[in-house]
Amino acid sequence: MSTVSPPPTTARPSDLTRQLADYRLTTAKILYHLPDHPSLLQEYIWQQLDIAPRFPELQRFLHFWERELEGRLHSVSVATVGLISAGGFRAVDHVVIH
Repeated sequence: MSTVSPPPTTARPSDLTRQLADYRLTTAKILYHLPDHPSLLQEYIWQQLDIAPRFPELQRFLHFWERELEGRLHSVSVATVGLISAGGFRAVDHVVIH
């Protein structure tokens, strides 16, 4: 009896693998001009695992935006935080058992 193997994938590494490779949760607040009303600004929130301070994923997204979307960028604010950290220990005063 023959078995069928799944086709090879070109999937991205798992989120855990990426975090171990120094990727961190990155959030960007993007302000852009509305295409039909350029004097008005709209806000878009982008969130992805990325590497500070180069932010290649965010750079790729912003290049896509400028190339494919009509709303001209006004400003981008970026915040990043590591998701994986060393474990901690905290003493407690008492334990309640029911």
